[in-house]
Amino acid sequence: MKTFILFVFLSLQIQEPNWLLDFEQAKSEAKSHDKLIILNFAGSDWCGPCIKMTRDIFNQEPFIGYATEHLALIRADFPRSKKNQLDPQQTKHNEALAEKYNPTGKFPLTLLLDANGKVLKTWDGFKEGTPQTFIKEIEQKIGG
Repeated sequence: MKTFILFVFLSLQIQEPNWLLDFEQAKSEAKSHDKLIILNFAGSDWCGPCIKMTRDIFNQEPFIGYATEHLALIRADFPRSKKNQLDPQQTKHNEALAEKYNPTGKFPLTLLLDANGKVLKTWDGFKEGTPQTFIKEIEQKIGG
């Protein structure tokens, strides 16, 4: 019983990364805190590779810690289930991001951007590996 209680307590301590919904807010955070931007296109309720990438990379502590210090995160989600539909304004915002950064509709598609929105690196599909290898790719791209 003590093990179960400890597990529940530790599970509650796990944080999820702070994904923003507004691209202008992400750019503002990136500029004011000298960060880069990760823009992730996902189908959170239908895209298996998207769900796996979120679970295996983005929701793991090494990535969360790194992102808190170095990245502004924005997710453009395109759920299909009626119960998960976004409000129309958010859908319009995500569609505008897709027109600019994901015109062919790839899922998942993850982009590393500078604070002005310039693409520095693209991950097309599920990124095999660990959060640490994902971070290493970011660091290699920026010369860190």
